[in-house]
Order: sequence, then C-alpha cells, then structure tokens
Amino acid sequence: MLALNAPNPLLSNIKTAVEALIRANNQTVSGLVITDVLRRDILNILVGYSDKIPHPASGTDEVIRAKSTSTDKKNIRETYSNTLIRWQVLAYVASIDLTIAKWFESHLDALSILHEVGYDKAPQGLWAIWAAEGHPDPIRYEEGKVSGTKVWCSGANMVDYGLMTYRDEHGQAQLLMVDMHQIGIDIDNTTWQAVGMQDTDTATVHFYQVAASNVGASNAYLERAGFWHGAAGVAACWYGAAACIASYLITSYKRKPNDYKAMYLGQISTALAVTQQYFYHIADLIDSEPQQSHELIIRQLRANVEQVARQAMEVAGQALGAAPFCNNAHFARLSADLAVFIRQSHGAFDLQKIGELSSVLASASTTDLTGKQDNIWQL
Repeated sequence: MLALNAPNPLLSNIKTAVEALIRANNQTVSGLVITDVLRRDILNILVGYSDKIPHPASGTDEVIRAKSTSTDKKNIRETYSNTLIRWQVLAYVASIDLTIAKWFESHLDALSILHEVGYDKAPQGLWAIWAAEGHPDPIRYEEGKVSGTKVWCSGANMVDYGLMTYRDEHGQAQLLMVDMHQIGIDIDNTTWQAVGMQDTDTATVHFYQVAASNVGASNAYLERAGFWHGAAGVAACWYGAAACIASYLITSYKRKPNDYKAMYLGQISTALAVTQQYFYHIADLIDSEPQQSHELIIRQLRANVEQVARQAMEVAGQALGAAPFCNNAHFARLSADLAVFIRQSHGAFDLQKIGELSSVLASASTTDLTGKQDNIWQL
C-alpha cells in the first residue's frame, strides 16, 4: 500500500534545519521578513540535502514501521513514492519563499537531467538549468567553446554551474555544462523589471568563447521522459505556495470565525484537496511507469494547479481584505511572487496541447475490453 499521508522523514529533517535558522533570526515562518543573507543561508541548507532528495521516477521505497495499539504491537509495511517525497520538499520550500524555490527547483532539475542523460559526475555546487531559446544571438558551440546569449537565466550571478540548451547546426537540441566562474561571461540584470519574483537574479547572459562541455546525446533533453516529470515539480512549487496562502484563511477563521470566511474556506479547501489527491495519483503513476512521460496528465496537473493558485489568491483576498497584502511580508511576497511564477504555465497554448493529446488518446482507446466505455473520461 502506498503511504501517501505518512510522515516524510527527509522533509522533517529539512523543516527542522530551515525553521531553526529562521528562529535564530528571531522570526517565524508566518511573519517571515526575508533578507538576502537569510535567503542564501536557507538555500545553502537545502543544497546540502541535494544528494538525499530522490530523482523523479526513481520508484518506491519500502519501510517497516512499528505501530502500537492498546492490545497489540505490530509492524506495518509501507511503500513511499520517491517522486512524491521530492514534490513534498519542493512544496514546502515554496511555502517559505518562492525565490528560494525557483533556485532550488532549478538546481535539483539540473542534477536530475544530468542523471537522466547518463552524466553522474556533476561537480559539487549550485546548479541551474537554462532552457529558454529565441534570442537573436543564439548559443553556439565550437571546439569546446560557447558563445552567444542566453535569456531568462535565474540565479545567474549565484550559480556555480549552468546547464543550458542550444541548437546545433542541424537544429537538434543539445545540452552544455558551463562553469560560471570564468572570464568571458557578461551578466546583464537590467532587463528584469518584475515586481513579483524580483529577487530571483534573473538575467540575460552573454558568453564570449567560454569553455563548456557537451553532455548527453542529441535531443536527449527534450525526448527523455523526465522532461515532463520535472515539469510537474514546478507545479509542486505553485501548489505549495497556494496552500500556504490558503492557510492564512484557516488561521483567520479560527481567530475570528464568520460564515463568509467559512464559505471561502470551504471553496479553496475543496480545490486544494482535489489537487492534492491528483499529485498523489500522478506520483504513484510516474514511479510505477518511469519510462513513460505522462505528458497529458502532467499538462492537466499544471493547468489545474495554475487555476487553484489563482483561486487561492483571489479567495484569500476576498475573505481577508487588504490587511495581509499590506501588513504581512510573508503573505504579500508569496502572493506577488506566485502571480508571476505561475506564468511558467503557457495558458492557452497548454490548453491547446491538452486538447490535442486528449483527442489522440480518445482515438487510440475509444472502448475498453467490455466495449462499454463511451469516452475517455467515463468512470
């Protein structure tokens, strides 16, 4: 049996370490006023756990747990989804600060990509994956040197290593690994004018004959099943922030209950609970079928989480008014950051792809073995 709601020991250890640091700064999570120093210190703690956080689609682990009752002592055998453990960590980090979550998710994703393309010798340090393309001066790689421009590079001044995509002369997707502590790298932060996610150190990076290494086979980055598994990890960040924003409504209702708060709380609680179960289902599916990309259901998950995130921000505002947006630094920062972060979803384009993939699925399996399934959504 998959232990979906069982304690996550790794998450417990991370929470203990992070929240001890926050307390040492005379703060609490719910009223956190974050500084650049505290943000970096939290990130350093998290990076220290990198090798303990499972890669997506890495299966399940079985744990035997002792359980005592009033009449008996027995051992319970529980199975833990490694993908869910990873997402739980990401969701927790997002509930603290979405800038940290952005950096840490990118770091973990880069390490998992390297693992998936067969490169398991990644040097220690902070990593990022930069995959945006379309600049007029694209990345070029010749004789071990990289030149050109990469846009939307979060953490550009901080990371030790960048893992970035480029298109070769045949138009095939390739991956480069570059040590960011080299001359010939120009980091331009002037174009990043965001209010939400403003502290992510997102820059346009220009490379001038900088040493780099090609990793993985042609198109391996896009064609691996893990491309979509990683996309679900981003949605876990959105979900963690949305759930945290909604938790302020629970706190307010407990402190001063009224019917309107209860109604709004019921609305967002239902949406979050359904999405939570969908995460559990997809984590189990990914771990049981790791070679499948599960693109359709992950696209659907991301679309659903985006909708729930927008709902959480709207409902919290309707129920609580302006006060937390103006007087609580943690709530205000999460709300502003999440509004920008969910734009990693591509809205109508993603819904178009969901429609196309749903049509393909319907064409492939219009009936089950009994011939009674009329459509792909039938129970």
